[in-house]
Amino acid sequence: MIVNPVKRVYLALESWFNLSFGTEWNPLYHLGTLSFFLFWVILISGIYLFIPFHGSVAGAHASVEYMTHEQWYAAGIMRSLHRYASDAVVITVLLHMFKEFASGRYRGFRWFSWVTGVPNLWMLVTLGITGYWLVWDELAQYIAVGSAQLMDALPIFSGAMTRNFVSGGMTDRFFILIEFLHLLGQPLILVFMLWLHVTRLSNVNINPPRGLAMGTFFALLALSLYQPALSHAPASLDRVPLELHIDWFYLNVYPLLEIWPAQQVWILTTSVTLLLMALPWLLPKKDGAKAVVDLEHCNGCGLCFEDCPFDAITVQARTDGARYEHEVVVNPSLCGACGICAGSCPASNPFRSARETLKTGIDMPQLPVDEMRRLVRETVAAMPGDIKILVFGCEHGLNVDRLEREGTRGLRLICSGMLPPTLVEYALKLGADGVMVTGCRQNDCFYRFGNSWTRLRFAGERKPSLRTRAERERIRIHGAADPDLRSIEADLAEFRQHLLELNRAAASGATGTE
Repeated sequence: MIVNPVKRVYLALESWFNLSFGTEWNPLYHLGTLSFFLFWVILISGIYLFIPFHGSVAGAHASVEYMTHEQWYAAGIMRSLHRYASDAVVITVLLHMFKEFASGRYRGFRWFSWVTGVPNLWMLVTLGITGYWLVWDELAQYIAVGSAQLMDALPIFSGAMTRNFVSGGMTDRFFILIEFLHLLGQPLILVFMLWLHVTRLSNVNINPPRGLAMGTFFALLALSLYQPALSHAPASLDRVPLELHIDWFYLNVYPLLEIWPAQQVWILTTSVTLLLMALPWLLPKKDGAKAVVDLEHCNGCGLCFEDCPFDAITVQARTDGARYEHEVVVNPSLCGACGICAGSCPASNPFRSARETLKTGIDMPQLPVDEMRRLVRETVAAMPGDIKILVFGCEHGLNVDRLEREGTRGLRLICSGMLPPTLVEYALKLGADGVMVTGCRQNDCFYRFGNSWTRLRFAGERKPSLRTRAERERIRIHGAADPDLRSIEADLAEFRQHLLELNRAAASGATGTE
């Protein structure tokens, strides 16, 4: 199987993080929620810093110096937390973009989230720039002059920034404008952009695991104590700064102004932005057939609505005059074609209509539940060996064809979440000794919740759940990607031995009874 090199790099990085942090606390699985947590740290520390801050040209630098040195144990630490959390959120956002690109989660139906996500990075950068500006030290002066050059390169300003601002000196009125932008204007725009970014997702979680959040906070706190954030000398527009310590996360554009005209810097940044936003169409991916509702077999229970990861399903009043009160409707433009809804439908029970075509309330045209049932029946019947293990995989996890051995066969689904729990019990009833369900790596489902919903359904914590009479000791879940082949093969070998012992115990019990 060919894996693109970018994805290979990401999977290797993810594997290393799994070894270092474990799958539950792996930061790469929680980049979005971790970014929201860092926003909270930035917000709370920023509010604290605003209290002693003096928002004027004459008082800004002195008030920041007071916080840094005189009240280092409180405001000084808060300033450092504010600085390092701001840098960290750029890292998490960049990693989030890299992860989504490497995993192919920016194309097809996901184009909207990608296109609305790219501008958020630039909103973060401009927010950081105005934050550095407020310190009004030599670095802020450097930013002010550079920003004036960039603004003057736009036709709307036409030289007014340099002439009226830099040459005329920084005024309190302009300083208050920057303060307003940093404290209120830009944050409000960013909040709106973040809302827009996730508006097509359902069950959005903004809280990382508690342990990961605490570890991140204490790491930032330790860094703040070890290397406090410091200011440069006070700004003076009649003096050119000789030495500057650039924060490359936020101020990487400004050094380019020393070698390029401002117009070329604008061309570069605009081109990079447009290129990133055009990626879903430059590297297109065709989505599969969308989910289809069969009202004749839909009772409007809404389980598919609750499980849909992309808010593509709505519940509305019944339109066909049936005795049920509600029906579900699929919005094709939002549907990810993952099939999780088919796995959540109570009608997707393979024990129903054994001699007829199995009809369910919502299904996937490219792999209907009835076809899944047929494949299970034929695969188990043709499987050789004393111990028969059926492995269900997904399109974006480990290729289960690589696991086929004597007594082991794989069936590939669109997503592990489309597997009805009763289909596993059906496979066991047909003669499979055990069933393993793989998918994407745990906590990193391509379709967001496929792994999670499957685990909860099998544990009886989410409907439709695996029936209590099912032999759970013959069922195993192991999320994996292609680099995890050895790990899952070892788990299969251990599972096979476990099943052998179960069969022996069952045989000896039957003999004793006779």
